[in-house]
Amino acid sequence: MWKPNHSIRCLQLQTGARNKLSPCLLNSTRFCNYATLAATGSVAVPQEISSSLNSIVPDSPPPSQSDLQRLYDFVNDSKRLVVITGAGTSTECGIPDYRSPHGAYSSGFKPMTHQDFISSEQNRRRYWARSYAGWRRFISANPGPTYLSLAQLEAKGRVKGMITQNVDRLHYKAGSKPIELHGTTHEVICLDCGDMSDRYLFQNRVKKLNPEWAKAVEALESGQPGSDASFGMRIRPDGDLDIHEKFFRKGNFIIPECKKCNGTLKPNVVFFGDNVPKPRVDLCMSLARSADALLVVGSSVMTMSALRLVRAAADMGSPIAILNIGPTRADDLAHFKINARSGEVLPRLLNMGSMSVPTS
Repeated sequence: MWKPNHSIRCLQLQTGARNKLSPCLLNSTRFCNYATLAATGSVAVPQEISSSLNSIVPDSPPPSQSDLQRLYDFVNDSKRLVVITGAGTSTECGIPDYRSPHGAYSSGFKPMTHQDFISSEQNRRRYWARSYAGWRRFISANPGPTYLSLAQLEAKGRVKGMITQNVDRLHYKAGSKPIELHGTTHEVICLDCGDMSDRYLFQNRVKKLNPEWAKAVEALESGQPGSDASFGMRIRPDGDLDIHEKFFRKGNFIIPECKKCNGTLKPNVVFFGDNVPKPRVDLCMSLARSADALLVVGSSVMTMSALRLVRAAADMGSPIAILNIGPTRADDLAHFKINARSGEVLPRLLNMGSMSVPTS
């Protein structure tokens, strides 16, 4: 049985390796976007995208050739690879995370907790007003190179299953269907009867009940000038926005009730302080234990729900690889770690050569 390396050596990124990489990677403060070529299953030549992503994607040197080779061997040697993804995979798509140096916590933001949501109608009004405003921006994000590369690895039969901590459904847009450990903002659940409804329908109900608020949001999105139409909104990982309270305390913001029981509605997301439903925990745990190798991508593994899955795989003797910028809570369990942007690593992995197809 493989034993974790408690004196983990984070793979050092060789500055000399930059000369072997695409010119657009020579400046590590820029970020590269990789387009998927459906016809060939390969990855296109990198193209630079807006440098505005640099404000939310943590800085990191490009991966070295030795990093890429080690990860290639790790993936190619596995027959039952399981991948766990986190918020770092979405930062390259324009959705900030919480814990990175540029994340929401760095600006003093505190996310809505489960206890805050259920204990106060004003808290719920604040959450839904801001979340309504941020929804269209949130869902306009498109899957970046990490999502597209993982979908290709699935299509090649190299990934047995995926578990994501993200609630944005960008995996789905890329063609994957992972287990959503922490739920999704695309569904709304009744806390009283458990009925599940579609978020798009909920958005329409909010618009009908709050026409003035809806007009203000539409004015903001269209770029019309004016204080009420240009207040500094910043999107959060859960789709919520940072908006001054005066904008949703003007008049009465009405929250739709459950159509079946008139109960309290909540996004089908595991808020901080809440528990992941046991059936979902069991499903994820079973998948993690069935892996013969586990890859963590874009996650600091700070939530206990994710850490337990990594520990479960390690307890079964499966090697662990981590692809993430900065320290993680599972570093002491890792066989090796690459400290680089996943969007600059995984597309290159696909271009390194033909991987074998698992026979079992």
